[in-house]
Amino acid sequence: MTPRIAVLLPCYNEEAAIAQTVAAFGAALPGATLYVYDNNSADRTVEIAAAAGAIVRRERVQGKGAVVRRMFADVDADVYVMADGDATYDAASAPAMVDRLLGEQLDMVVGCRVSQATTAYRRGHVFGNKLLTGMLARLFGRSFSDILSGYRVFSRRFVKSYPALSTGFEIETDISVHALELRMPVGEVETPYFERPEGSASKLSTYRDGWRITRTILTLYRIERPLLFFGAIGGALALLAVLLAIPLVLTYVETGLVPRFPTAIGATGLVILAALCLFSGLILDTVVRGRREVRRLAYLQLPAPAPTRAGAKENDQGAAALRSVP
Repeated sequence: MTPRIAVLLPCYNEEAAIAQTVAAFGAALPGATLYVYDNNSADRTVEIAAAAGAIVRRERVQGKGAVVRRMFADVDADVYVMADGDATYDAASAPAMVDRLLGEQLDMVVGCRVSQATTAYRRGHVFGNKLLTGMLARLFGRSFSDILSGYRVFSRRFVKSYPALSTGFEIETDISVHALELRMPVGEVETPYFERPEGSASKLSTYRDGWRITRTILTLYRIERPLLFFGAIGGALALLAVLLAIPLVLTYVETGLVPRFPTAIGATGLVILAALCLFSGLILDTVVRGRREVRRLAYLQLPAPAPTRAGAKENDQGAAALRSVP
């Protein structure tokens, strides 16, 4: 059975690029249904998208995360292709990304951007992306080559099990962490990244959005790794308490007296706080484990992507090869 493919294009003031984007994805995926979700645009994005042949819907809550949450909730399909409406992503790469998702039965394929113009992918954004990607890898043990890419292909199982709690441009980071936490099968495909067409302006702010993404990573680390997060705080407090207590202990050994009671009381308080942090981390770690099990069960209630004939043939050959091993 041919999978139902939906192309999801969140838009905000993209009248200069949306027609080109809709036409490109329509040509690359002729059997797909194209959706444009407008996020309070003040220009002619809605009219142009509708004239180009897309199904246009609106999300009144401002922010890309709110739009993604609405798209994932409303649209029913087997495969979801998500990109931006600014004509910067290569629509011709979509069939290869979809084929890989179905052929390998993955839940997400990320389009890793390869810039085709100096102005398309600014140095500050490249550096920030590498920094945040490295931070995510250190905190969660695994990562992607381009965690900020908005060009992704999802399975139905991913989309309908993803809570989508973020509100802004940090949504890509949240999606990446969700896949890493549930240990979903994922892949990456390098795709060209083009300059915006004339008349189209970027909505990104390097420093503001970079801070929001960094804050999102740290918040997710606190939520998903509470034992390590609060354990690190408790360890720092305990170390400070030991440093404060060393002179007191040395004085007590030499004289049998404790002359600095405020320091002694402060060190004792720090040890109590360190113990509270440790036990808080232990309790929250148990809670998070239960939440993760519930999310995993919700994820497993949905069927895996149906493999293509080529993928199924490769899997059958691999299984036969394993059976032939003595």
